[in-house]
Amino acid sequence: MVIPRLVIAAPSSGSGKTTVATGLMAALRARGLRVSPHKVGPDYIDPGYHALATGRPGRNLDPWLTGADLVEPLFLHGARDADIAVVEGVMGLYDGAGLEEFASTAHVARLLGAPVVLVVDAAGQGRSVAALVQGFAAFDTRVRLGGVILNRVGSPRHEEICRSALTESGVPVLGVIPRMDGVATPSRHLGLIPAAERRAEAVSAVERMGELVAASCDLEALVALARSAPPLAARPWSAESSLERPPSGERPPSGARPVVAVAGGPAFTFGYAEQAELLAAAGAEVVTFDPLRDERLPEGTGAIVVGGGFPEVYAADLSANEPLRRRVAAFAGPIAAECAGLLYLARELDGHPMCGRLPVTATMTGRLTLGYRDAVATAHSVLTREGERYRGHEFHRTATDPGHASPPLFRWRGGADGFGEPLLAASYLHLHWAGSPELAARLVAACAPAGG
Repeated sequence: MVIPRLVIAAPSSGSGKTTVATGLMAALRARGLRVSPHKVGPDYIDPGYHALATGRPGRNLDPWLTGADLVEPLFLHGARDADIAVVEGVMGLYDGAGLEEFASTAHVARLLGAPVVLVVDAAGQGRSVAALVQGFAAFDTRVRLGGVILNRVGSPRHEEICRSALTESGVPVLGVIPRMDGVATPSRHLGLIPAAERRAEAVSAVERMGELVAASCDLEALVALARSAPPLAARPWSAESSLERPPSGERPPSGARPVVAVAGGPAFTFGYAEQAELLAAAGAEVVTFDPLRDERLPEGTGAIVVGGGFPEVYAADLSANEPLRRRVAAFAGPIAAECAGLLYLARELDGHPMCGRLPVTATMTGRLTLGYRDAVATAHSVLTREGERYRGHEFHRTATDPGHASPPLFRWRGGADGFGEPLLAASYLHLHWAGSPELAARLVAACAPAGG
């Protein structure tokens, strides 16, 4: 398949790649192109802004979570019928999992055969910009550095100095963005505030990003660079083909289409698009509910999925919805919960009563827990089987007491986490279900009849 594509990368975090990538998506869409948005790594927040910019689901590409062999198929699945794809990188171009480049932006760019555009924060630099860019270009010649976008340029003279130095380097300048305020989106303890929590402001911010990139960057040259990417040979991923042969006992009853209620709304914004697609392919009807506002589960709910998000920000409002908390606590069907979902199922969060489904209390802390985990399931649960391996990701500033069950749902080197029961799986660990499609098959097969 021929999909024009670019990877927007940077020497380090904080260089402006989210603004450039999101703005480029919006600018290309404004020109009538169908833009497919992608994000390297386990980020949940940037894809929300990408979705606003393009009108398509933001999708993640993470070799650690899904395996490197699925990166190209998942990309092609997301980019189906698109005119061009824009992939936003993570951290610095060569920063991967631990000591290796595995799961880095450079790794994903190589897997996709995609040219890279490096966003360089030029503030405080002149000719040194060229030395920086040349170093990145030479570090791994398997990565094709197709151009540079200079960010936070202070004046026409500053631009002239940087351009002159980069001309000598042979790396083309594809955009120059002036230093300005009023474009960045607000942040809090885990990064940007999700678009779903501030939709009107987020739409306006994305529009400004698009206008900025359109005015400051050579869109024609960027599109031409994207079109220079070679064809891809893989077959697009599909949820249906991932579940062609679910193991015996992991199939829903013939003809049944149970309702799987997935938590959404401002408090639960973290999730991968492929999860709902896999649940539907496994035979479920996926219905979203908002624990902040809905007092009942969706009609006929057979299972509940509560993913990640920011329940700590909405703890008082979640607690105030006592009718729904009681129904979740009494629900007799399977429940799958990740991170924020774990907190919602706890007895209390920062002193506010939650559902009480788990015998734990949760509190905000000043410590960020962040990183990939190579975990082994040590308990049988609605999702896992003892001894199975899962690659996941932690990202939170909360803690629970007790920290996990005995035995925990997962163990990894230096850590353990989670609660597992025949009809429950709750943990801080975020999993990408495309890498473990059996999770969807197991949850749907375990669905109770109408229990909402």
